[in-house]
Amino acid sequence: MRDETAAESFDKLVAETGPEIERLEPDTLAYVVHTVPTEPLVRVFYELYADRAAFDFHEKQAHTKRFLAEREQYLSGLAVTFLQAESGKGPLRK
Repeated sequence: MRDETAAESFDKLVAETGPEIERLEPDTLAYVVHTVPTEPLVRVFYELYADRAAFDFHEKQAHTKRFLAEREQYLSGLAVTFLQAESGKGPLRK
């Protein structure tokens, strides 16, 4: 985040978006936002979708489009990494 004020505003945006994801996206299996205790301006998202179609559906939602557009004003950087689950406990799909 750019600064503490931006982090607070970003967290509010996340809080507004989360319930819409939960209510409207049954195939979004996990949408979890983490803070980093030693880096208070960092947020880490973990998102898990039933399949690629669920991710595409998520990206087309009005609440997601709003989130993606509004978040830019708060960020100082962004990194996105797509993961492929290979093993472990949880809803794994290959």
